[in-house]
Amino acid sequence: MVMYILENNLKKTNMKTIKITALFIFSLLLTGNLFAQSQLITVPLSDPGKTYKLDMHLLDGSIKITGYEGKDIIVDVETDSSKSHRNEETGSGMHRIDGGNSVDLTATENNNTVNISAGRSRKAVTIVVKVPQTTATFTVGTVTHGDITISNISGTMEVNNVNGSITCNNISGSLVANTVNGKVLVTFKSIDPKAAMAFSTLNGNIDVTFPAGTSANFKLKSDRGDVLTDFDMAIDKTQPKATVTNEDRMHRISIEDWIYGKINGGGPEIMMKNMQGSIYIRKAK
Repeated sequence: MVMYILENNLKKTNMKTIKITALFIFSLLLTGNLFAQSQLITVPLSDPGKTYKLDMHLLDGSIKITGYEGKDIIVDVETDSSKSHRNEETGSGMHRIDGGNSVDLTATENNNTVNISAGRSRKAVTIVVKVPQTTATFTVGTVTHGDITISNISGTMEVNNVNGSITCNNISGSLVANTVNGKVLVTFKSIDPKAAMAFSTLNGNIDVTFPAGTSANFKLKSDRGDVLTDFDMAIDKTQPKATVTNEDRMHRISIEDWIYGKINGGGPEIMMKNMQGSIYIRKAK
């Protein structure tokens, strides 16, 4: 597997990227039994101190990203063999023979753009990433058996999950956060005053804390929950609005049940939507 990636990367990327990719896969495949252990990898940026981009996607597992006072991106891969996603025993008294706890994970860096990806793992896996606190662009996602936790970073963030929560603490900039089964819990240190944002989940609360001076327009909808805030929010009393559409010579009339409001005179739109759960819009103390 390592040689295949090396041969392909020789045609597409520089030598630094090749070494990083090979180091990840080779070191992880050699660790045949990881029990609450980790593999610490350093990914140097081409232009330290400048704006960078992190694109990170997992099929299976949790993600933790934390800003620190450093110039490199540091990746810590943790697996726990005590937590398996598959039953060890099958029917008729048969037992599955596990081929190991390796994680097929790759990382590449090219011109301050870092891509990290990983396939499925039989064991619980958490990818812990420490990133420079320089303003950056983050695109992060996982699908199963994992939560996403982000703290102490700034920039433009897009975070997607399917079966897990999204938690962002002490962040600055703008955020789009979407999950299906899980809560969305966010605390902003500061926000981009010109950026629109969106937060959604089907099953779980949305709980976002904004700086007291935030100016924004809100578009809010909770199908089976409450919408609560300690901001002095001006609600648009002309809502909801009726929309008329024509279908097979019939007129369909639908009523929007969104809540529209403004804080501190209004600004970019912030959308929040969930089905099962409540929405909390908090003012930082």
